[in-house]
Amino acid sequence: MPREGLRYQTYSRRALLLAGLQGIALAALGARLYYLSVVNGEKYRLRADKNRISIRLIAPERGEIFDRNGEKLATNTQDLRALLVPEQADQLEPTLKKVQQIIDLNDRSLTRIRQRIKRQRQFVPVTLAQGLDWETFSRLNVEMPKLPGVQTDAGLSRLYPGGEAIAHLVGYMASPDEEDVYKSPLYQLPGFKIGRQGLERRYESILRGASGTRRVEVNAVGREIRELPPREESLRGNDLHLTLDMDLQKYVMQELGEEAAGVVIMDIANGDILSMASSPGYDPNEFTRGISNANWQALLKDPRSPLLNKTVSGQYPPGSTIKMIVALAALEQGLITPETTFYCNGKHRLGNHTFHCWQNRGHGKLDMMQAIAKSCDVYFYEIAEKLDIDFIADMAKRFGLGATFDIGVDGEKEGLVPTREWKRIFQQEAWQLGETLNVAIGQGAMLSTPLQLAVMTARLASGQAVVPRMVFGDSRGSSASFFQPLDVNPFHLETVRRTMAMVMEEGGTAHDYRRRKSATPLAGKTGTAQVRRISLAERRAEGGVIDNDELPWAYRDHALFVGYAPVDAPKVAVSVVVQHGGGGSSVAAPLARRFLDRALAPKQSDPEEQA
Repeated sequence: MPREGLRYQTYSRRALLLAGLQGIALAALGARLYYLSVVNGEKYRLRADKNRISIRLIAPERGEIFDRNGEKLATNTQDLRALLVPEQADQLEPTLKKVQQIIDLNDRSLTRIRQRIKRQRQFVPVTLAQGLDWETFSRLNVEMPKLPGVQTDAGLSRLYPGGEAIAHLVGYMASPDEEDVYKSPLYQLPGFKIGRQGLERRYESILRGASGTRRVEVNAVGREIRELPPREESLRGNDLHLTLDMDLQKYVMQELGEEAAGVVIMDIANGDILSMASSPGYDPNEFTRGISNANWQALLKDPRSPLLNKTVSGQYPPGSTIKMIVALAALEQGLITPETTFYCNGKHRLGNHTFHCWQNRGHGKLDMMQAIAKSCDVYFYEIAEKLDIDFIADMAKRFGLGATFDIGVDGEKEGLVPTREWKRIFQQEAWQLGETLNVAIGQGAMLSTPLQLAVMTARLASGQAVVPRMVFGDSRGSSASFFQPLDVNPFHLETVRRTMAMVMEEGGTAHDYRRRKSATPLAGKTGTAQVRRISLAERRAEGGVIDNDELPWAYRDHALFVGYAPVDAPKVAVSVVVQHGGGGSSVAAPLARRFLDRALAPKQSDPEEQA
């Protein structure tokens, strides 16, 4: 075969082989295309749609908070806001300067805005300001063509009509912290706020509601192009209904004025808290709007601690309000009877130490009931020498001291009911008899909160283990059907109740502040808790012990009063603690009398009760 023919034959075989390989490759490619477009076409269409369609959240409307009569304590109001989409702003800093000419943005606000712009994607709106008045909002809309990237929005903001009167209970709302913002997609929405204190925080999941969704078409970088149906609307949060009586709460706060004080008023029959007032307060609306640094520092530096909820977080020596508990412990142990007498000459000596009665000249000879009515310290020193501290602690705990009640309010403290074991564990020392004498008059290591003192009083008045509640329908709330009789001799309880009535009668420590004769009488007990040690030199000085009025505020005694009314059929219990207020009989007792009068007065809107 000629050489040219052989070369042609070789070339033809190679071309045929190459064509075959190309055919096989085309067939494989066609099969793959068929598999992707026909067999798995639906799967990849869904993936493409997922990249093209974005699900955006719709913030839910927050549930409201009401008092027992339907008055709004926390509600929602229109919030006019200004937003900025960074990618739409030609130049960020010039835009911010133009906005400053319309909206008052301080350096702190500008720093916050710049930080959020850096953290978020450039097409996500950043809140410039909220709570704008209508005039500013209108002006901003007029100037919008000159403000590239700036948008306006009318959303909802939290409003607290009760202001300072309910701040410690309801709390407030604020923007999520940086570490919280990624816990939920909702937290990343412009202007979204969460409960930060009080009931707003404790019941966040109930009040917040459920977010809705809307489907939007986005481009490759996630920018929204248009909204697609269907839209799923958000679900409004559930409301909270409190046992609180807002009219009574306002009255209590008004009467307390500028005092640093805690007051709790309870319905004895069911444990409902009618008033829980901590003074001074603060305006929770400031926190919703964004409190200024100057105002925040003023709250922190105020010696009266306006941020502290004194009703549950303030821990105070109970003073002489504890004497009913000590008497019950001594009666139960058979150490005394109501007729047991001791002589008070104003002093009681234990070893090398002298314990003094508040009445320097002494009370003379008294029985148990007179000792409580006149608040004789020496009588209880005599009891304490025979009564083990653990018996006092056991009785105190039966009446709610040293306990927490989880009513939904932040910062509840246990107080302190000392025992031998407590001192051994926490101080690595043995309990001393002198400490029992101090505890017997409500001083020393013993501490209580106004809420605990109110519970103690309700239990004394009813003989039942009354449990407080703040929120209707909460599983943690109490009910009269849940109350059990206290493990205390009914005769002893009735005796102690009579002594509390005697406190308000002739010769009692609160006689001057008893209710008018035409009104149902009340029962109570005064207390004065020292916050400084009185030296022997001061006692022996010509003027004697320095009066509270002559001391700096921080060295004055705490004034306390616990009571209930009516005496024969107890309905309402009260505890009053005025921090550094002075004497319990002169300061706390008249306040408590007015609070009980108000709590028992018929409602003006109820003509049947008035009749």
